[in-house]
Amino acid sequence: MDKTDKSDWLIDSLTKEIAGFIVEDENVEYDEALRKLYSSKLFEKLSDKETGLYREGAAYVYQYFLEENQ
Repeated sequence: MDKTDKSDWLIDSLTKEIAGFIVEDENVEYDEALRKLYSSKLFEKLSDKETGLYREGAAYVYQYFLEENQ
């Protein structure tokens, strides 16, 4: 697995975990959780490999989502 594949895999994994947190916390369907996440500023930062945010834990990254959506 090269570096690009690994970072893409990490972003995908974090996306799934964070969507799971949204489902639990907001009592919404998974598709709705993904829509909320994909339309967030956090997801832009998470997808930007230059930020390195994809290397952090899901719970840590989710806190940014919560702060953005207060």
